[in-house]
Formats: sequence, C-alpha cells, structure tokens
Amino acid sequence: MLTGKQRSYLKSLSNGLHSTLIIGKEGVTKNTLKELEDQLTANELVKMTFLDTAGVDPEDEVDQLLELLDAEFVSHLGSKLVIYRSSKNAKIQLPK
Repeated sequence: MLTGKQRSYLKSLSNGLHSTLIIGKEGVTKNTLKELEDQLTANELVKMTFLDTAGVDPEDEVDQLLELLDAEFVSHLGSKLVIYRSSKNAKIQLPK
C-alpha cells in the first residue's frame, strides 16, 4: 500500500510521462492486460489513456485492473490513469 508521500512522488514522476498504452473501442482485452503486465515489469510506472470510443469509464476499470495486475493506484485525471507496481529490479526508489 502506497503512502500519501509515495503517491505524490509517483504523481510527480508521471507528469513527464506520455501515455504508453491507449485503450480504444475494444476496451480492456487480454492483449491489453498482457501489454500492461509487460510495461509494469519493465517500467514500474505506466500512464494510459482511455479514448472516448473505449466504451468504458476508467473509474469503472481501475479496481479490476489493479487487482488483476497486483498494482497500485497513483492517479486518475479525466481519461488518463496512472498505475504503479514495484519490480524485482526496482528502478524507482520510493520515499519512506
């Protein structure tokens, strides 16, 4: 579970990120989950965009995504969602 300080730190890191995953009209699929899994393993912090045509609301999807990927919620603003999962080779050093 992330502390408020850690979440704030991750939010500040995510401000400079571009969305690396775009959820389109198919919504969240098995391929989407596989890509998210790969990106979380490689980068720990992932920003994604839900297109208006996605047919799903990011708020409705976030809990399921976090549970399936064993990830942590960082932020949600409009159509953007940022999630985090620590990896074995931690690249991001979270504050205590």
